Amino acid sequence: MSNPLTQEAAGLTVAGASQEDWRQVAAWCADEGWNPGDNDVDCFHPTDPAGFFVGRIDGRIVSSISIVTYSDQYAFLGYYVVHPDFRGRGLGLATWRAAFPHAGNRLVGLDAVPAQQANYQRSGFTPAHGTVRYGGRPERPGPSGRFADGTVPVTPDLVDAVAAYDRGCFPADRRGFVARWLTGPGHLARARVRGGEITGYGVIRPGRDGHRIGPLFADTPGDAEALLDGLTAHLGPDDVVALDIPENRSDAAALALARGLTPQFPTVRMYTGPAPEIRAERVFGVTSLELG
Repeated sequence: MSNPLTQEAAGLTVAGASQEDWRQVAAWCADEGWNPGDNDVDCFHPTDPAGFFVGRIDGRIVSSISIVTYSDQYAFLGYYVVHPDFRGRGLGLATWRAAFPHAGNRLVGLDAVPAQQANYQRSGFTPAHGTVRYGGRPERPGPSGRFADGTVPVTPDLVDAVAAYDRGCFPADRRGFVARWLTGPGHLARARVRGGEITGYGVIRPGRDGHRIGPLFADTPGDAEALLDGLTAHLGPDDVVALDIPENRSDAAALALARGLTPQFPTVRMYTGPAPEIRAERVFGVTSLELG
C-alpha cells in the first residue's frame, strides 16, 4: 500500500488505504451525519483490501474513495469524501481518477446524494432508482423483548444458507462479507424460517446516531414484518433506528411507516450500465449506502 498511484492537484498523493487509515475516514463520515455503524470498517475493508484509497497532502489524509470489487462483473463505489478543510481544490476528482481504474471493466454501482447526481452522470453513471432513509423510534406491536414468531438467531450452521439467500438479492456472491456482517461485534442477525427454508434475514447494528438496519431481505411483507420486529425487540423506548429503502418498494415503505419511522433523506442508486438483475421484490432495506 505504500506505492502511490498518482500525484496531482496541489501535491496530492493517492494510494491504497490500510484498515487503520479507514477508521479516520469513517470518523469523517460520522461527522458528516452519515451515521456509519460502529464496526463497519472491520466488516467492510477485508471485502476488498485493495479497493480502499486515500489522498494525502504532506502525509495528511485529505480525501477518500472506495471501489470494492465483489466479482469479475460487479463493483461498488462509496466513501467519496474530501475533508472540509480541503474542499474546492479538485482533490476529490483527482482521487476518483486515480482510484477508479481498480474497477476495471466491471459494472459499478453507487448511491448518490441528489446534489451530486449530475456530476456522476458526467462520469458515465445512469440513475436506476431512488432510495429513502427512514428513521425514528420503532413502534412494536407486541410485548417488548419478545421476538416475532418464526424468526431465529443466525447461528453458524445457518451462515451458508443465509449467504445463498443473500446472493439472490445482491448482484454478486459476497459470502465472506455476509459471514463478517452476521457476526460483527454488536451486530444482531435474525432469519425468517418457514418449512425449514430461509425466507428472509436482517441485521441491526449500533451506529453513532442510533442503530442501522440492513439488509432487510424477505420473501413477503409478512416475513419482513416479522424480521423487523425481531431485530428491534431488544431496543429501549428511546433507541432510534435507520433503514434505507428503495423508493419503488411501496410495501417496504408502508412497513416502515407502520412502525413509526419517517422519511429522512433521499439518495439515488446509479450504475455505469444496465441495472443488474436481482430479486428486487425481496429488498425491504439495503445493506448499506457505502458498500451496496
